[in-house]
Amino acid sequence: MPGLKETQRQRTFRSGKRAMLVALVVGVIITGSKFAAYWITESAAILSDALESIINIVASSFALASLTVSARPPDESHPYGHGKIEYFSAGFEGALIILAAGGIFFHGVRQIVAPHPLPSLTWGLLILTVVSLANLALGVTLLRMGKRGKSIVLEADGRHLLTDVYTSAGVVAGLVLVHFSEWNRLDGIVACTVGAHIVLSGLPLVRGAFGGLMDESDPVLLEEICSVLRKHRQDLWIDIHRLRAKRAGSHIQLDFHLILPRDLPLEEAHKEVKNLERAFGEHFSEQVDVLIHLDPCADPDCSECANGTCNIRQQESVGTRPWRKERLISE
Repeated sequence: MPGLKETQRQRTFRSGKRAMLVALVVGVIITGSKFAAYWITESAAILSDALESIINIVASSFALASLTVSARPPDESHPYGHGKIEYFSAGFEGALIILAAGGIFFHGVRQIVAPHPLPSLTWGLLILTVVSLANLALGVTLLRMGKRGKSIVLEADGRHLLTDVYTSAGVVAGLVLVHFSEWNRLDGIVACTVGAHIVLSGLPLVRGAFGGLMDESDPVLLEEICSVLRKHRQDLWIDIHRLRAKRAGSHIQLDFHLILPRDLPLEEAHKEVKNLERAFGEHFSEQVDVLIHLDPCADPDCSECANGTCNIRQQESVGTRPWRKERLISE
């Protein structure tokens, strides 16, 4: 089983790295095409879209480097692995998106204040439409791979590419109206509108990266862990508390306190811990570190203990309480 899991992780990493390389090459081609469209149209909206794509290339390069680093196994200097670099990458990418929005506002406002005609607009729209479809296919692919491999870098880059698609779609729609109405100020208005959308899309990336670096609680991950505990619950496991967990890239760390009967031999208690570690290892395909602190039961625990063979029970059991997330994370 460990060998199989290692092979799966390696396969996920290789496919992710290959996808990032493709995204980088395609990004360069797309950016060049957008600047060509700007050169023949002189559209502020297309220029703003092209500037956003430059940021996309820089972000893809940074994401590729962080993906390579995060795949390194834990070592003496980084005993918990290198997965947190993915949060740096995601935050960097979100900040770049917001920076690109500043450039969009600059060129958009200038076109609103001093509008100029847009020559060869039909050819510019055709180029922008083709590269947007290519961006859409690549963004969806990266997003799916990121969710499947639980890689925040691939997800962030996929969302960034989709943001680029939304930008281009807004530009195309606005320029179609400009083509038919010949109202050139609309070119600048579209650019500013798209810039506002980009800011809104970049802020969650920065927020998520900050939360990851600060080891913010992950409710989805905690609920998944609780589900594993409920599924494998044994009568000897009297209760669990102080559950904590965090994810860094494909690496998961979790720890909790497990209450066992105080007369249970050490060897048997160790066996229960191994059973729990095995359950988490089978559930999570990525690397997972489990730290379990054993607590001996006290007399008040008797009312919730389902161990029918207990010889030290002081009171009858009234039934076990459900292991909900709120209960397991409590002190």
